[in-house]
Order: sequence, then structure tokens, then C-alpha cells
Amino acid sequence: MTTFAQGRIEVFAGPRELGAPDDLEQVIIDFIGDARRSLDIAVQELDCEPIAQAILDAVYRGVSVRMFMEQDYLKADRPPKARPKQGEVMEQVVHEAQWEERRRPRSIRTNRDILSALLRCGVDVKADLNPRIFHQKFIVRDYRKGKKRGRAALLTGSTNFTWTGTHKNLNHAIIFHDYRICRPYAEEFQECMEGSFGVLQPRHLSHPRTVNIKGVPVRILFAPDDAPELEIIKQMLKARRRLDFAIFTFSGSSGIDDAMIMLRRAQIAIRGVLDKGQGGRDWAATEWLHNEGIKVYLSDSRKLPGLGKLHHKLMVIDDDIVVAGSMNYTRPANTYNDENIFVLGSPYDLPKSKGGPVDHPECGAIVGFFRQEIDRIIDRSTLYH
Repeated sequence: MTTFAQGRIEVFAGPRELGAPDDLEQVIIDFIGDARRSLDIAVQELDCEPIAQAILDAVYRGVSVRMFMEQDYLKADRPPKARPKQGEVMEQVVHEAQWEERRRPRSIRTNRDILSALLRCGVDVKADLNPRIFHQKFIVRDYRKGKKRGRAALLTGSTNFTWTGTHKNLNHAIIFHDYRICRPYAEEFQECMEGSFGVLQPRHLSHPRTVNIKGVPVRILFAPDDAPELEIIKQMLKARRRLDFAIFTFSGSSGIDDAMIMLRRAQIAIRGVLDKGQGGRDWAATEWLHNEGIKVYLSDSRKLPGLGKLHHKLMVIDDDIVVAGSMNYTRPANTYNDENIFVLGSPYDLPKSKGGPVDHPECGAIVGFFRQEIDRIIDRSTLYH
């Protein structure tokens, strides 16, 4: 764990199995374990049994728990097929297919087993109504109904609550100990409670604001409500010397690649790393960026044994700004999916009304943490050519 802003911001990069500093599974478990009143959890997928156990234990401590998850991991598209083997009775095979999961993939069984346990123990679990992807990854702890509780905290980042997400995929997480950061996430969760997802969401609550946490400006945005791609481009245009990134999916349909090329033509040093499985696709921005002189690397499991996916959605700009969260740099992520991003820091001396005053050395220290992780990944990746 690395802390900033007098302990109000904690940042993590994992997993340890791949040489990163933090055990992301334990980070999530500990965060849940510190809950005293409430947990509002919005996550794409939960198949990690130790994290599920921490949620169940919280319920038994008297914590009120509500959850939203992506329904694709819980619901079958069609009834399971009943295929009897030699000597099996068809009626028995059909009954087994209807009631048991032995014939289903282990990953799906785990998701459904956990769902059953959560429901059995009184957790209010709902699936999203978004026909696209419910891609959130956040927990609001001990904050409901706008009450300013001293223990209120928010965990978010790129990490799904899965075994692969916490042990095989490169990810980040961040914890904010500030009720003002909890507020917009609590409002987003409330929209889910009201049945609003994706492009159906009416942003009837407050527009994004910048919150100052001990000299670190923090700005929260949600997709598709707040058009976060425009915010990312706005932050990129503040670059004066360099920009570094680590992104799971970077599509040529995103306006971010065009802004990146303009920065490169303005002599800004740019380099970054993409997941090999995504960056090698025809639709990816990889070649487009490479042809413009941007150093693009692809993750390489030969140089980083045990690697699943490079799953970060991470950008650092000069020594001033970090852009992170759940959102990949694609048109669907900006337009259809349920996502969130956060922007930390600023190169400017902001007035109080705009999120200042700014502690530039502290912002630079946060940038340094994430840039060091990007550099480490790039050193174990392969340059695209």
C-alpha cells in the first residue's frame, strides 16, 4: 500500500504474482472487512470466493449490503442442453441439466454459486438492465443518504472481483477516504437502484465537480452520462513534455488516438503498452499510433510468465495528472457502457472554487507511482514494429 494526501488516498497496483507491489484480492477483502454500516457494490463480475466470503462475513456483522452485477455472467442465453451418455436415462439427464451446474464451465458455476450464497444470506443483489456492458468496479463503504460519515470511503479502479482479475491480470485500485468522493458514486448507484443504465440514464443529479483532497484535485466522471472521453482529451492537451499509458483496449474509433497523434506532432514524448490480445486486432489503434512515431508496446507473457491480460486503463501526463478507472479507450465504453474514470492532479495553480489549492509535489508523487508501474510493464513487453 502506498498512501498520499495525508493518508486520504491509497493507491495499489497488482498482482504480486507478476511482480507488482500489491495483493489486490487482499486489498478488496480488507476494504470490505472495515465496513461497519453499509456496502454498495457495483461490479462487472464476482467469481473470487475469498472476496465473496468477505461480503458474507460483513452481512453477519450487521452490514447492509447491496450489489449490482453484469447479468451476462449469471444468466444463460438458452436452457442447458441435455445429452445423455450411454446407459443414462434421458429424464435424469434433463433434471440434472435443469438443476445442477456440473455440465457448465467452472467459471460460470462459480459466479452462480456465489450469487446463490449472497441471496441466501440476505444480500440485495440485482443484475443490470444495460444491453451493452455493465463495466463498473466500485464499492461505496459506510455512506448512504448523503450523510457525512467519517468512515466513508470509496474503492474503484480497473480490477474485477475475480481470481484472474486479482492474480493474473495487471490491474490497479485506489481508495479515497473522503465522503465527497463517495457522493457521486452513491448517486450513480442510486441511479442503478432506479433502473437507469447505459444510454437510458438521465443525469438528473449534479454535474462532475473537482474535489480537493489535501492538495490533490480529484474529478469523477461516469460513462455515458459525462462523456469521459472528452475529459480525457482535455487532460491530454495539458501535456507539455510527456505522456505514458497502459491500456487494455484502445480502438481506432476513439477520439483519444487522434489527440495523441496531435500531441506527438507537437513534439510531446509519448509511449505506452497495450494488451497483446487486444492491441493486435485489426481495429486497434496500434499501427495507427506506431506509424505516427508513438512508441507502442504489446504485453508479452514470455517476458512476464503467468500474465493473463494487461487490464489497466491508465494514463499519466507529465508529473501532474493521472487518469484511471474502469473505462477502456473505445467508442462503446464512452457511449454505451456503464463506466467510471477519475482524474487526479493538475499542472495549474487552481483557485479554491476550481478544486485548488494544488500540492504539486504530492500530485507528482502519485504520478510517479503509476508511471513506475507502467515503466515496469513496458520493460517486460515487446515493442510493436
